[in-house]
Amino acid sequence: MAETAIGYVHQTPEGGWRIAGSRVSLDSVVHAHREGLSPEAIADAFPSLSLEQVYGAIAFYLRHRAEIDPYLADQNVRWEELRHESEAAHGPLLERVRAHRGGSRGEPGP
Repeated sequence: MAETAIGYVHQTPEGGWRIAGSRVSLDSVVHAHREGLSPEAIADAFPSLSLEQVYGAIAFYLRHRAEIDPYLADQNVRWEELRHESEAAHGPLLERVRAHRGGSRGEPGP
């Protein structure tokens, strides 16, 4: 007897996408897939996901690209905005951390 379809991905109330049964975002799996990582490598990178969940998430993405691609593009814009805001608000602190990291490895700071 055939099993019923399994939902590998769900949308959060806030509008994001998560792999069912985990806190891993669909974004993370799709970006890794687009970068050429194999499903096995993605599963290794996210130990909370099974290989089945990774394949299911990729299949979901491929079937729903028309909906997911614009969402991912919007997310990229939001992350860039947040990065710029963070750098503007915390620039001096970030520079000190970067200088310290460089100096702690015997490398000169910026």
